[in-house]
Amino acid sequence: MNVLLVGSGGREHALAYKIHQSKSLDALYILPGNPGMKNLGINIDMNLKDINSIIKFCFDKKIELVVIGPEQPLVDGMADFLRENGINVFGPGKKAADIEAKKSFAKSLMVKYHIPTSGYVEFKSSEQKEALQYIKTQKYPLVIKADGLAAGKGVLICNSVSDAENAIKEIFVDKVFGASGDKLIIEEFMEGEEASIFAITDGKDFICLPSAQDHKRIGDNDTGKNTGGMGAYSPASLITKEILAVVEEKIIAPTIKGMENDGRKFIGCLYCGLMITSEGPKVVEFNCRFGDPETQAVLPILEGDFLQLLYSASAGALDKNAVKYSNGSAVCVVAASKGYPDAFNKGFEIYGLNEVENDIVVFQAGTKEADGKVVTNGGRVLGVTAITKEMDLKLAKQKAYAALEKIHYNGIYFRKDIADRAIL
Repeated sequence: MNVLLVGSGGREHALAYKIHQSKSLDALYILPGNPGMKNLGINIDMNLKDINSIIKFCFDKKIELVVIGPEQPLVDGMADFLRENGINVFGPGKKAADIEAKKSFAKSLMVKYHIPTSGYVEFKSSEQKEALQYIKTQKYPLVIKADGLAAGKGVLICNSVSDAENAIKEIFVDKVFGASGDKLIIEEFMEGEEASIFAITDGKDFICLPSAQDHKRIGDNDTGKNTGGMGAYSPASLITKEILAVVEEKIIAPTIKGMENDGRKFIGCLYCGLMITSEGPKVVEFNCRFGDPETQAVLPILEGDFLQLLYSASAGALDKNAVKYSNGSAVCVVAASKGYPDAFNKGFEIYGLNEVENDIVVFQAGTKEADGKVVTNGGRVLGVTAITKEMDLKLAKQKAYAALEKIHYNGIYFRKDIADRAIL
């Protein structure tokens, strides 16, 4: 099978790593890819928005499956254009991708189909005055979110009225999230612990991959600003078999059915960001693709033919036996650029990428090649992932941080406490 993978980040590197292991793979092309993926497939330099050239490329190379990694091309409708030209795609169409692109849509879907989530209200930028009035009557903390895509950073937790006023000003007046903040959501704050579950679906049936827990804040002990994710581990011990059964029955199944009922059939990876509360699991957010950096921790502990799983979902006949959990564990620690998630410098050479042990995979995210060297090219630079054959997160954590000691670049920054919640 010839496969085209779309994307260039750590998530896509992890997808390439797993697809490359498949016996059914002939050739893997990656658009545009990054230096870390060069030994897994062929990086293609092409404009992601030039859909006609991408379709021509698919025909020329006899591509039998396109796997779309990032949310933006999905929200832009890339999957629809490819399907209209008879090309199998793993990834939802534009209308289904609204589950991530429009938080207000996702919340209304959950209300309509009785899917557990927090209470909410929404305001347009023209209703700023009403929003400011509303927050004066609420109990704190509460959560304010930009309605549209914000690279995982559009969520503001407010502990006081003044925090909420500043959040509304940032979104509506300062436009820190651009047009994504033309509308905002104000939600009840949910108490509990967060976890992520990926449901692979052909639009009707689904299977869940091992659970994971992401670490969103920039600082140790979950302090500081929200980021795209500073690390993850899998599996997440707080997702017991009993909790997973509730998630599948009360959240995933009705969401997939509801999307189909509403003419938004969802084919791909439905990311369920969950809060495990005293009342049971509730949805924090849905995404229309694999999570980043959770993918870097989840995929290495899968056994079987991952490509077969993706292809079967794209073809509308999900093979639920294609993969299974290996009984292992993985810890992914993100190495970032100093200053992230605010301003940061890039272009620093990365040393030590080839000095790590065999049970470590260094997934590249914000990197590029310059004069034959790999240099930093983003806020989140690497995802250093340690894998153990048995369930042993303590050992996986030790291995990940030992590997990080061997990797250097100017301004390297990483959290020191990834997976501690499950270990301590």
